[in-house]
Amino acid sequence: MPAEVPAGIGRRVDRGPQVPGCPVRAGADGVWLVQDYAGARAVLRSIDTCQAGLGIEAYDNLPRKMRRPVLYRDGPEHREHRRQTAQYFTPRRVDEEYRGLMCSLVEQQCDRLRRVGRADLSKLALAVSVGVVAEVIGLDGSRAALARRLERFFTEAAVAPGWGSPRAIGRLLYERGRALSVFLFNILPSMRKRRKHRCGDLVSHLLDEGCTALEVLGECVTFAGAGMFTTREFITLAAFHLFSDDALRAAYTTADEPGRQAILQEILRLEPVVSDLYRRTTAELEVGDATIPRGAKIDIRVAAANLDPAAAGSDAGELRVPRDIAEGLTFGDGPHRCPGAPIALQQTDLFLTALLALPGIRMARAPRIRIRSNMESYELTGLELALR
Repeated sequence: MPAEVPAGIGRRVDRGPQVPGCPVRAGADGVWLVQDYAGARAVLRSIDTCQAGLGIEAYDNLPRKMRRPVLYRDGPEHREHRRQTAQYFTPRRVDEEYRGLMCSLVEQQCDRLRRVGRADLSKLALAVSVGVVAEVIGLDGSRAALARRLERFFTEAAVAPGWGSPRAIGRLLYERGRALSVFLFNILPSMRKRRKHRCGDLVSHLLDEGCTALEVLGECVTFAGAGMFTTREFITLAAFHLFSDDALRAAYTTADEPGRQAILQEILRLEPVVSDLYRRTTAELEVGDATIPRGAKIDIRVAAANLDPAAAGSDAGELRVPRDIAEGLTFGDGPHRCPGAPIALQQTDLFLTALLALPGIRMARAPRIRIRSNMESYELTGLELALR
């Protein structure tokens, strides 16, 4: 049956004051702020902008001839790459080729919870998301070890001092070492196997395109980070909502699959994992009544834009289903819209549905919540589930 949730449930993550619907303006630091839904969508869809966030600075000093990961490319080259890789993320392929894998991974983690009787949800969720991502990308080797390596790789780093200091040099070598471990133990074996026999995954596609080992590493780490950690955080946050509100939980467990996913999309609209996206203009850009000059950096405040009453209604700050704009701009929009949205939604739904069906399942401890400043994303740790 379709899901219906009356308005009333608010956010669980405090991201400070939001100014949804505020006119486009330049901040004191020269960065333009976009907080209305129409303006944010227009910037994300514009062909006169390029990527300016999500760690793009790390690729500024790489050789010019090296191909950047798709996340950091724009224009015709980016569109062609997205066209070729879209086949791995279509809703139909996700349902037909990955549903069985997802169900198997979910059942493994449910069995783990049954055995121990109590577990940290973020660890269970990471195991599921790593398994899915490894299959889609084509990463071989131990998935538990892969999760540990990638988690170390993506751990938020302290800002290092100038490049000439011993501390900065040590930090650089340490970070390169973490990337090297992912390459040696997961990516390189996958490349060797797929050079002999293509497997219909991302690594196989990259080899067909003639990518170098460094380029394959860049693409795999980018896709893995986007697929693993954002999904883990959303699974944990959605569970926090469901275990904290009996009416919402009842609506979710009695709905059909489209109804459950509608609830998940509404939670995502209300609480996007990544709150800010950044672009830089490559030409003068008209957004609403503002004219943003060429070369300007734009901060698209997705968390605020999703609350714009002009798009989501007067109760935009509350969770309600149905709602016309679905997940809003949580997965982005335009050329850089997240291709993995169908995978994230389906594995989240399958996992939460299985967990909520366990007899006596309850939240034994609420999570600790913090904001990761390097990605403007939330992180929930310590949400403990228990079986009575």
